[in-house]
Amino acid sequence: MADARRLVDKLWAYCDVLRDDGVGVIEYTEQLTYLLFLKMAHERARRQLAPQRIVPEAYDWDRLVDASGAELETLYAWMLDSLAKQPGVVGTIFRKAQNRIQDPAKLKRLISDLIDKEHWSSSGADLTGDAYEELLAKGASDQKSGAGQYFTPRALVQAMVDCVRPTVADSVVDPACGTGGFLLMAHERAAQDAASMTPVERDHLRDGFVTGFELVDNTARLAAMNMLLHGIGAASGPSQIKVRDSLVADPRRRWSVVLTNPPFGTKSALTTIGADGKAVREDQSVERQDFTVSTSNKQLNFVQHIMTILDVNGRAAVVLPDNVLFEGGAGESIRRRLLANFDLHTMLRLPTGIFYAQGVKANVLFFDKKPARPEKPWTERLWVYDLRTNMHFTLKQHPLRRGDLDEFVSLYLPNGPRSARVESKRWHSFSHQELVTRDKANLDIAWLKDDSLEDLANLPAPEVIAQEIIADLTAALAEFETVAAALGARDK
Repeated sequence: MADARRLVDKLWAYCDVLRDDGVGVIEYTEQLTYLLFLKMAHERARRQLAPQRIVPEAYDWDRLVDASGAELETLYAWMLDSLAKQPGVVGTIFRKAQNRIQDPAKLKRLISDLIDKEHWSSSGADLTGDAYEELLAKGASDQKSGAGQYFTPRALVQAMVDCVRPTVADSVVDPACGTGGFLLMAHERAAQDAASMTPVERDHLRDGFVTGFELVDNTARLAAMNMLLHGIGAASGPSQIKVRDSLVADPRRRWSVVLTNPPFGTKSALTTIGADGKAVREDQSVERQDFTVSTSNKQLNFVQHIMTILDVNGRAAVVLPDNVLFEGGAGESIRRRLLANFDLHTMLRLPTGIFYAQGVKANVLFFDKKPARPEKPWTERLWVYDLRTNMHFTLKQHPLRRGDLDEFVSLYLPNGPRSARVESKRWHSFSHQELVTRDKANLDIAWLKDDSLEDLANLPAPEVIAQEIIADLTAALAEFETVAAALGARDK
């Protein structure tokens, strides 16, 4: 990782130069996406063993290196526009691409001094991919950039993957993949057994193991490039990243593993793109025949979507905000269906302070899809691990580390039967009967004493408290809207 950090520091330093020209972190990373792709394509076309031409010669890297001034600016814009029309991963990466660096001299320096002087392919896909991921993490830590919405803490992703344990026999999907962190970690886990794989299994691991869906073009291109830099897929082949809204329709395909962190946010502040290509307000309910309830709550709709796309005997690990655990109406209906038709076996209560959106209260739900069994519910016992009560993390001074999740993963028993699990201070289980008899099947369960209620010294930072109050008020408002809608329907 030392070389990866060197590359990141080198590229990140130039980001500060471009900020003065109004080029933000995400825009800068996009430009790196385009330029790194063209540089690596150039290197592959000229390697001695098995040279491979990924893009037509008209878009060769040397043309950018040789140009300067207004000629460079015009040439770069033309290349971006033309490459967007190419098939496969190339077209996905350059979809709607534009040059955001308006000063030709700075563009020239980025091309010639920062990128051209490195031999990226010789570093290996892992090194280059790690450098790229570090750059995305740096972008996410810059709250002004807005990049944090695409980023899930790596320690949490790794712990979720360690619990679910995807192998080459699986097919893995993230229906809200952002820059592809879950897909990369799942691929890395499965690739540990590469030495014993058959040629067919290796092909599947490279070309068919992961699938991602991403609504935002700019984010999808980052994910596609991130996959390619980690040796997933082929530049000339189809992209594993699908640029569309997952919630619009049933994809008519099923996967054995779902790993995802659907976007947080209030329904009134977000929009999606409908099937007709027009913007749709998030406060409109999603109507799908495979959904049992109609709701405008984005997270609840993602839960229903995952219920659909998960294959029988498949397993899911999903990051979800607290409102999914206690919201009435549609929320209660979905929870009761989850408890009856799926094996909701584990929940991890996450601490605040680990996401770039401060104050977010979230959980990881682990559940398996089972064959239809109307006579008996599949969830027999839900195990809950409380990593929230009396646990305080911050993004910089005390960030979440993988070691902070060691106890949870150990108690989860990824390699053993759940019947062997044993309760501890932060690890309790609840029977199906206990869960369904709770008011509205509320799964927001806590049993530990919160020291901050009695000791002011244990209070979180003021900004965290403020964000928690906002989150609680937003959840309460959603409850009032549900009641008002029910009363309105009764009066009609």
